[in-house]
Amino acid sequence: MTEHTIDTIAAIASAPGAAGVGVVRVSGPAVPGIAQAMLGRVPQPRHAHFAAFRDADGELIDRGLLLHFPAPASYTGEQVLELQGHGSAVLLDLLLRRVCELGARLARPGEFTERAFLNGKLDLAQAEAVADLIAARSQAGARAALQSMEGVFSRKVEALLQSLIALRVHIEAAIDFPEEEIDFLADPAIGQQLQAARDELAELLREAQRGLRLNDGLRVAIIGRPNAGKSSLLNALAGSDRAIVNAAAGTTRDVLREALSLDGVALELADTAGLRETDDEVEREGVRRAHGELQRADVALLVTDSEHAQADLALFEHLPKQAERLLLINKIDLDGMAPHSERRSDCRWLWASAKTGIGLDALRHELKQLAGAGSGEGAFSARRRHVLALQQVTAHLDQAGHVLAGSRAGELAAEELRQAQHALGEITGSYSSDDLLGAIFGSFCIGK
Repeated sequence: MTEHTIDTIAAIASAPGAAGVGVVRVSGPAVPGIAQAMLGRVPQPRHAHFAAFRDADGELIDRGLLLHFPAPASYTGEQVLELQGHGSAVLLDLLLRRVCELGARLARPGEFTERAFLNGKLDLAQAEAVADLIAARSQAGARAALQSMEGVFSRKVEALLQSLIALRVHIEAAIDFPEEEIDFLADPAIGQQLQAARDELAELLREAQRGLRLNDGLRVAIIGRPNAGKSSLLNALAGSDRAIVNAAAGTTRDVLREALSLDGVALELADTAGLRETDDEVEREGVRRAHGELQRADVALLVTDSEHAQADLALFEHLPKQAERLLLINKIDLDGMAPHSERRSDCRWLWASAKTGIGLDALRHELKQLAGAGSGEGAFSARRRHVLALQQVTAHLDQAGHVLAGSRAGELAAEELRQAQHALGEITGSYSSDDLLGAIFGSFCIGK
């Protein structure tokens, strides 16, 4: 994108409603002329000028600050103007109309950030992090989005991309010398490079999954047999009586969701119907919905008791592979047991009482860790499309390893690596379709 081939866009960049300050943002080649018309003289770059904003007839609209950011040292990489006045919706609308009379048009949602991406100021992952930062639901999510906006995620993707390029060059060099008696594809260095790339990818995928949870919030499905104490646990974690608690089995017939924050970490709890065979048509529908909730959950929290714990592990059978597992031995106040936790195979076991609250602090800590809290200063936000792209890369590298270990068909292995590169490039926007860009930037707010 070059400045002389585009038009000038404008939008109200501050939030709707009355406020102390409101901002109108303008970007494009007409900005210098608009700035001079609004100020009455040529503005000094990157200086705040106090100005009287007037309409075409010279009537005063508002008084405020005018700032001009010349290209390319601006957010979009273009000529950018910001007009800061009082936060009245009426005044800001009049100011926006005046700017449009001077040569701008109304911006589409996300168009400012889209231009920043197209002008090379941000890559696609960084651009998405801008929207994630604005929409952050927790302190941890905001910090992670800021890390992505600063390029932490993008640099990790680029490092992996360079590893794949080096491996692909090695393999394609071997393909170019078929007349040699030496089997270059049998070189142990190729296998070592591939394994190193797979290890690097696995770690990046784990970090991206944590980033997705920080961004979207951790989705926790509370499951178990009827009367295990699922609704009591939801109420205890939420700090209110959100779910009906009754001694009668099968009280919960539908999925009850509750959003909450644990020390700045967003969680979405889903209390589900007790999982059992039943002739009750309504309860059977509740059980079906409970299984559906499991398919979208990041964590399955199985609530049981000391008597049924081992048998209830079978309820994990239909859980997606990527979902985490927690098992809570509830009602320890009735058994006289002490609260504690331990790791058993791929599942964390915790002993607590939803009724009295003992042992629930350990559960809260475990949920926060699974949500990505405590991941370190380098924790970054990610989106579901990023995770899916990395999973595609994993599949391509696995197939490349299978080919090299079996038929040693270098052309097929190189093609798998090429497709892996393409999937990685979709994360940062090196390879991206117009439809993808439209979907991403169309979800932004107007003025950003």
